[in-house]
Amino acid sequence: MANQRPICGIGVAFLVAGLSVFAGPGEAVAQAPSEAQILEALKPKGGTRGLAPSPEEQRRAEEDRRFIDELRSRQKVRSLTPRDRDTVAKIAADKPSVDIEVQFEYKSDVITRDGRQFLQTVGRVMSDEQLKGTVFFINGHTDAKGGTDYNQALSERRAEAVKRFLIEEFRLPADTLVAVGYGKGRLKNTADPLAGENRRVQIVNTEQAANATAR
Repeated sequence: MANQRPICGIGVAFLVAGLSVFAGPGEAVAQAPSEAQILEALKPKGGTRGLAPSPEEQRRAEEDRRFIDELRSRQKVRSLTPRDRDTVAKIAADKPSVDIEVQFEYKSDVITRDGRQFLQTVGRVMSDEQLKGTVFFINGHTDAKGGTDYNQALSERRAEAVKRFLIEEFRLPADTLVAVGYGKGRLKNTADPLAGENRRVQIVNTEQAANATAR
């Protein structure tokens, strides 16, 4: 996710299931992963065939379910504590996900026209029948430029902007999208804190169905 720098000349990066493609200024957008590739990255992994989950796995799954349902009931990204964000990160660590770099206006949570175009692709995938009713995390990240508080607030606003776009454009139920901001606290490329891949939105399939109204 861009922060504290003009959007002019910045490309869009997709990192899908190990695939990283950068469409820079003037390059063919066709190089970006297809909807089919993004869908494959977000589809549930499923357990080990033929093996029942262990009691520990069942306990953890139940704890995760309760935590996710509690977050769904809040609906406000700024209500999350640092501990909440750490728990989201732990749950997301082994779940299907896709990282996308969404373009925003300079120092703003307003998605640019190019950013909206790429979110259309992601939104169509999230609306696919195979993912219908799934709860997703929308995790916002910035690079390391700027102060901690500024980046935290910016990442929260941008995660909410992506959530709002998906609700308005694709009618995805609000309680199936949990927006989380991490600021510059979880850099993807720690060797280059200002790298574009650090400015990203991570879409995570929690592998939980929203089959009940959030409390």
